[in-house]
Amino acid sequence: MIPPAFEYTRPGSVDEAVRALAGAGEEGKVLAGGQSLLPLLRMRLAFPELVVDVGRVPELRGVREDGGALVIGAMTTHHEVVHDPLVRRHAGLLAEATATVADPAVRHRGTLGGSLAHADPAGDLPAVALALDAELVVAGPGGWRTVPARDFFVDYLQPALAPDELLVEVRIPKTDGWDFHYEKFHPVAQSWAVVGVAALVRRGDGHITRARVGLTNMGSTPLRATAAEEALRGADGPEAVARAAQAAAEGTRPAQDLSASPEYRQHLARVLTRRAVLAATGWG
Repeated sequence: MIPPAFEYTRPGSVDEAVRALAGAGEEGKVLAGGQSLLPLLRMRLAFPELVVDVGRVPELRGVREDGGALVIGAMTTHHEVVHDPLVRRHAGLLAEATATVADPAVRHRGTLGGSLAHADPAGDLPAVALALDAELVVAGPGGWRTVPARDFFVDYLQPALAPDELLVEVRIPKTDGWDFHYEKFHPVAQSWAVVGVAALVRRGDGHITRARVGLTNMGSTPLRATAAEEALRGADGPEAVARAAQAAAEGTRPAQDLSASPEYRQHLARVLTRRAVLAATGWG
């Protein structure tokens, strides 16, 4: 299908991009890697009057250290995230999960910031950002502001971005010393996850001392399985992990669709949480 007509601009800086978005108001859309926006345009599910292509804004690319955090530009591609040595060393969960996104062609074009700003709860990376306690840095006409990942995903496909704001970078606390694993169920290769689980655990004296569990596709936004996180504290082996994983679906309201019923998704959340934690700890 042919997209509707729109104006197009390619700014050279964050400030230029923000000014273009401010001028367009509700009628502007940001084009990053294009892996989310272009299908919406082709299917005529989006009707922007202006598309702001930020693909050549140098400030939006790259990975750097900032004390105890990694700072990743919003336009850094999935491929770059997977292979970046700083990400692999200090935020291994992000590298591992990003390697499961779609296929190599999508990973070479799609971007970390685009995936997060799209705010699809079925996407792999929003739940990973939650589990990593990431912060998202946003630029707008009034300056820059920082939004914790827990506050960034407002509703289905609704990030905490005003129409005149642009996601600039993602700040991820280093997780050195944490074990991690991303586990997802997708019956067809390269398809969206029916359910995914991003698990981070820290151990001491033979048991889990802290745990973080992010859930993919278990509600209208990505979620933290807080009941399971609490239950995992003190777990010292496979049986204790299996018991704690039974709490993974508490408080969730997954959707009914052609892929699965809500009850089946809740079952998967429990099973995948157990698998993810056992894989992270090596107790499996």
